[in-house]
Amino acid sequence: MRLEGVIPPMITPFDSNGEIDEKALRKVVDFLSKNVHGLFLCGTYGSGPLMSVEQRKKVVEITIDEVRGKIPVIVHVGAASTDASIELAKHAEKTGAVCVASVPPYYYRPSERDIIYHYERLVKAIGIPVYVYNNPKTVGYGISSELMSKIADVGVQGVKDSSFDMMVFAEFQRKLGNRGFDIVMGTEALFLLASVLGAKAFIPGLGNAFPEICVELYEACMKRNYENARDIQKKVNRVRDVMRIAGASIVSVYEMLKMRGINAGLPKSPFRPVDESTRERMKKKLQELQVL
Repeated sequence: MRLEGVIPPMITPFDSNGEIDEKALRKVVDFLSKNVHGLFLCGTYGSGPLMSVEQRKKVVEITIDEVRGKIPVIVHVGAASTDASIELAKHAEKTGAVCVASVPPYYYRPSERDIIYHYERLVKAIGIPVYVYNNPKTVGYGISSELMSKIADVGVQGVKDSSFDMMVFAEFQRKLGNRGFDIVMGTEALFLLASVLGAKAFIPGLGNAFPEICVELYEACMKRNYENARDIQKKVNRVRDVMRIAGASIVSVYEMLKMRGINAGLPKSPFRPVDESTRERMKKKLQELQVL
């Protein structure tokens, strides 16, 4: 299997009680499914680790129902417990996901042997492809190319690399690319560079609010129009700077969607919506960049 295109790590809208806002979720899915090539659910932007297992299942069910087969859905099933990951993976497969991804187990620091065992159990539990989600910042440790090779040996078929380290990405490509192992860039910030190394897909947080810009970047890179792609990449990264105004990029996405007239609900606690002053600063910057 090989993922292709722009696949945003979709946010999850919540209500004031911290429950899934189904109406807002369907609005977000409808907006994105018309503009992108796939959706990545319950990851970092999707607040996966902040939700209960049942909430995560509900997000998958609503999203796949709303998508209606128009684009593929990838579900992040990572958890501190392998058993919870397997439960989520089985549900994702049954509901209609094309593949699942999982961060390695977190909170406890497992050995390499334990990490491999986690992925081996996932692969054996389901019939759809399993990807590693490499996110050292949130998990607390990264997956080296040597360990990734061992994980590939037990049947894992790809990686979403969110290390933000081009040397890590390049090593994955060099050591695993010729094995048919799918190496997906986990951010919009580096896709131009990743595409030169052979990436065919990326998972952009910014794609939640401005999927059009991300698709422009993707298309320019696939056509190898690198001069145009360079200009778009710079624009993408300037818009990313606006996301940092709110402190947490995930919170900014909710506000950016609202600025575009899409009710995205609320972020999940402990995150809080941005205040009015911050919102106005963000809006002004986005208008200056001519994306609003």
